[in-house]
Amino acid sequence: MADTAAPDRLYCVEIGAADAVPIVFLHGFGAAAFVWADLQEDFADERPSLAYDLPGHGQSLDADGIGSAGHMAGAVTADLTRRGISRAHFVGHSMGGAVASKIALRTPELVASMTLLAPGGYGPEINHRLLRRYASAADHDTLMVVLENMYGWNSAVPERVVTGLIERRNHSGVQEKLETILTAILVTRDSGVEQGIIARRDLARLTMPVKVLWGTQDRVVPTRQAHRLPPLFAAHVFEDTGHMLIEERPSETARLIRQNIRSARDG
Repeated sequence: MADTAAPDRLYCVEIGAADAVPIVFLHGFGAAAFVWADLQEDFADERPSLAYDLPGHGQSLDADGIGSAGHMAGAVTADLTRRGISRAHFVGHSMGGAVASKIALRTPELVASMTLLAPGGYGPEINHRLLRRYASAADHDTLMVVLENMYGWNSAVPERVVTGLIERRNHSGVQEKLETILTAILVTRDSGVEQGIIARRDLARLTMPVKVLWGTQDRVVPTRQAHRLPPLFAAHVFEDTGHMLIEERPSETARLIRQNIRSARDG
């Protein structure tokens, strides 16, 4: 069931059974809630789930919280509070992984478990040129070429992803909002352009179950950012897989989310 939201509030798709701790799905930069549709359906008989359009994306284009992962984390937390949700399992892809991590650090009591797919903020390196091309791609063929660089070398880009993104980019102000977000998450240093990082010492404070998934062919954020994670983090690295694990490794992702939920004390 799609949730309608006021212009300054976050939009989300909420489905599933009511009597369990919900899953909160947070998409990556430039995407939207629809990328989680198959996973939401997979879990629908087990527990409720909420897939957000993050601030500056999709139907949350004018919502509060546009900017850094920290700003978005505040917007998501506020919306969950408004809904009366005090505990949830978080699943975040790329930028959404950074948002989930910020939520876990600020309000650990809210996070029952956290499953992160190639999360942002786990190291300084980021393919900023590719992200800028992705942000500015507004027609089918241009977006397809950019996305081919985000998927593994032998992974097909699903047509539904391309058409879904194009549909959401055919609105005034989309490119400007994405540029605002990029400006917030990228940092220019003497060594070049980097992303803001979440300190390992801060992540080491987390006590909820955390799984981190990565692909060896990720050309957005390198797989080595999955190395030297805090001892309580579980890293899962997939061969022949790029940045887009939602589509490239759907069954494995669902299985690992379930494992993580089962390991939570109140899953």
